[in-house]
Amino acid sequence: MNRSQKDLLESAKNLSASFATRAADYDRQANFPFENFNDIKKAGLLAATIPESYGGKGFGLYDFILLQETIAQGDGPTALSLGWHLGTMMNISTYRSWPEETFKNICTSITTENKIINSAHSEAGTGSPARGGLPETSAKKTDNGGWVLNGRKTFTSMAPILDYFIVSATITDTGEVGEFLLPRESKGLSISETWNSVSMRATRSDDLILDNVRIDPDGLLYIKKRKSAPKPQGWLLHIPACYLGIAIAARNEAVHFAETYQPNSLPHPICQVAKVREQIGRMDIDLTAARHFLYSVARKWDESIESRDELVEELAAVKYIATNTALSVVDEAMRVVGAQSLHEGHPLQRHYRDVRAGLHNPPADDLTVEMMAKRAFDSK
Repeated sequence: MNRSQKDLLESAKNLSASFATRAADYDRQANFPFENFNDIKKAGLLAATIPESYGGKGFGLYDFILLQETIAQGDGPTALSLGWHLGTMMNISTYRSWPEETFKNICTSITTENKIINSAHSEAGTGSPARGGLPETSAKKTDNGGWVLNGRKTFTSMAPILDYFIVSATITDTGEVGEFLLPRESKGLSISETWNSVSMRATRSDDLILDNVRIDPDGLLYIKKRKSAPKPQGWLLHIPACYLGIAIAARNEAVHFAETYQPNSLPHPICQVAKVREQIGRMDIDLTAARHFLYSVARKWDESIESRDELVEELAAVKYIATNTALSVVDEAMRVVGAQSLHEGHPLQRHYRDVRAGLHNPPADDLTVEMMAKRAFDSK
């Protein structure tokens, strides 16, 4: 890690502490954290995963997820939102599936103008793209080689602030699935404010509406190959990193409460009660195990480029372990704090709601379990 990267991570610690002071308000009002992202832009975090040769900071996966975990301790929705942007750029940089000129231009717009990008793939009729359903969003080729897109996308995180949308659509003439790059100012593109989740409220994952959106020929990024083996998606580790960050914040709340709460039935704070010490100890054991797994796989990704295809199952297992650990740790933290943790103004009830979203981020637990079972039986 070079000095610039170290400075960026140190900056993230300060930002995280600042974000924590605003998290409750954003959650209560379900508003997008524009102020947080203004600070993120000023700190240069949007360019963290862009290669240095393209003007970015050149973060590897290990440093990327450390950044995510740090931000999430202050505000989970901000971290998850930032992770989609940073992860998207890392994934494109890894596989270079885009036309080179397009990739270069997007990198420049991020490093010089702080533009923000995210994918919009999910649809109400198909569910998660990981399930294999064809997009109902359509792309029709025009006589001049351009495209007309129509459809509706759900779970478009950061919808209020995105400058670019990466949209999957079924090409009407061929039945193939293409990915297209849509600038926010595209005519016919609009946002429907549908996001009313109890979890990750500040991500503003609203619906994206495409009504005869016309784009130039170079708006097509690539056409997905049919029946091709899935490539390992290291960038998705930003998801478990985020939820472990939230769990760490919950653990810290429980520790602080135990050190400061002394009921009149005891001559000392409850941190000296054996049961409470056991609860805190178990939380730390679980977090330690999950974090070691997360960061060891991330280090493998960074250091063994030639063997990344062997990490498909481990990458999925990390997410399974981390998100389920986060759920149990937050639950245990609430048991330590007691009924106070259910008060609307208490951060633990927010952490409890936010970590639930991890179950529905990719890959889903059932897909991971089946993947591991397949590896077990096919390896014989």
